Amino acid sequence: MRILVTGGAGFIASNIVDALIELGHEVSILDNLSTGKLEYVNPKAALYQMDISDDAIHSVFAQCRPEIVIHHAAQIDVQTSLNNPLLDAKINIMGTLALLEQCKIHQVRKFIYASSAAVYGAPDYLPVDEAHRLDPISFYGISKHTPEHYIRVYSEICSLDYTIFRYSNVYGIRQDPKGEGGVICIFLDKLLSGLTPTIYGDGEQTRDFIYVKDIVAANVAALTEGSRSLFNISRDEQISVNELLQKMCAILNKSINPTYTSARTGDILHSRLANAQAIKHLKWTPLYSIDQGLAETCAYYQKGLD
Repeated sequence: MRILVTGGAGFIASNIVDALIELGHEVSILDNLSTGKLEYVNPKAALYQMDISDDAIHSVFAQCRPEIVIHHAAQIDVQTSLNNPLLDAKINIMGTLALLEQCKIHQVRKFIYASSAAVYGAPDYLPVDEAHRLDPISFYGISKHTPEHYIRVYSEICSLDYTIFRYSNVYGIRQDPKGEGGVICIFLDKLLSGLTPTIYGDGEQTRDFIYVKDIVAANVAALTEGSRSLFNISRDEQISVNELLQKMCAILNKSINPTYTSARTGDILHSRLANAQAIKHLKWTPLYSIDQGLAETCAYYQKGLD
């Protein structure tokens, strides 16, 4: 299949690109390299260095003629969304809309969209399933949710198939602690540099972490499954930030006490996503435990220091 991957030089999508090429697909990447890295670009993929909001993206669609678009290019930082909501909306809402217009014009068969658990806001119950009310508490949550509505309506008016994913906290190889970093790669960066990690709040807040290779598998499954559906993609497990740091210290054989500071605006206390729908209808199952994923991630970053 001919597949266009937006954000394909970034953390999650570059791993997806590698898997697609290994499966024999013809892959093109649309990435402005604002956070993506050239060294993550698979040499067998065609790279179009361009913003998703650029008027010239029509030429990209005309040249690569994608059957499927996998959309991961985004502004993903909650604090950035709160400080600069116009930028957040321009990238996440208007950028997605620009892609959907091209999908309509060029008769793309399917659109696979990476949404976020942030659309739910503070949970009423755990685990949060897809039927949970949507009440985002950050502009980022709003800007990731809004395109879901556009995707559904485009599906009706131009027969565009879709699968929407709401990811829990993704971690793994190629995540950047300086840019799109989540807590795991930020902790890793500190621990490997001999610095003291900072924990916001008391560290007893919990998150549902999922390894990037399980995210890759969900996107590959969506090439043929999950038609006109929305799924949480998660391990459906909780771990506290304190316990997470303890596990990482054990893997790296380090003994470091964190610094605690005030909780951040827009952060929720507990998060865990139900994944039963994805397991049933996407024919996907997360394979990596937190211990397995952390071990691979730590080994990857340690090797980079050698």
